[in-house]
Amino acid sequence: MSLKIDLKPGEKIIVNGAVLKAGKRRVTLILENEAMLLRGKDVMTEAEANTPARRIYFTTMLLYITGGDAQTRARFDQFVDDFLGATSVRELRAALLEIRRDVDAGRHYHAMKTCKWLIQIEAKLLKLGTEMPTEAREPTSLQEAT
Repeated sequence: MSLKIDLKPGEKIIVNGAVLKAGKRRVTLILENEAMLLRGKDVMTEAEANTPARRIYFTTMLLYITGGDAQTRARFDQFVDDFLGATSVRELRAALLEIRRDVDAGRHYHAMKTCKWLIQIEAKLLKLGTEMPTEAREPTSLQEAT
């Protein structure tokens, strides 16, 4: 079964490790066989991998794009183990274990989708942690304490 992909002008896509970029016009590609495919919107840079969930996504993406190497897999496992060790939230732990199972089975794209969910939840939790009400916050100076 063929896969039709429409690219906007300048949009990038990775196919079997090669980066393709649409020119000045909209482009339609039709993939006639199975290929490793990653749209530009799903690509994360290493600099953007600045939280635990984002680091897991980034290493999963690298495993998907490159087919994986021992060093990247070790980094992925360490990031998952660190996150598992830092949370007792059942849903997060289940998602982390699902990501690991998918990577083990070679279902990297599915693992990346679960990582995106994890990134959204992590962002909400981090936002909640920074929005502490003024009256609940600890005084930062002697003047505030009096």
